[in-house]
This record gives sequence, C-alpha cells and structure tokens, in this order.
Amino acid sequence: MEELKMIMEKFAGSGWDLIANPAREWLDGKEDTKALILAIEQADKECGSCGCELDTLYKRALELL
Repeated sequence: MEELKMIMEKFAGSGWDLIANPAREWLDGKEDTKALILAIEQADKECGSCGCELDTLYKRALELL
C-alpha cells in the first residue's frame, strides 16, 4: 500500500490533469478506483513509452490496484 501511495503522489504532482486529478482524489480518500484505473490506462496509452519516469509507474500502479 505504501508503494501505491508513493506512485499516486508522483502522479498527483505530475501536473498532467489526466492522472493528477484522479490520483489526488484517491489520496484524499475519495477512492473511485474504476476512474483511477481508466485514467492510468489512458495515460499509459498516450505516454507510456515516452521515456519519462512515469512510464514504468503506470504499469506498476495498475498491478497494485
């Protein structure tokens, strides 16, 4: 759970609304896991191989959820 929290904090601080907003809501205890998973899947599709530090975190977050 701590690893997932760390990943969500990175997403929340990313500045990319697609994943930042759902991650912030998850961190605030407003767990809409389905919306979060959809956002992470979309982020992975759009940016999952660009070479940034978030690329591997998308897949790991999905595993942990």
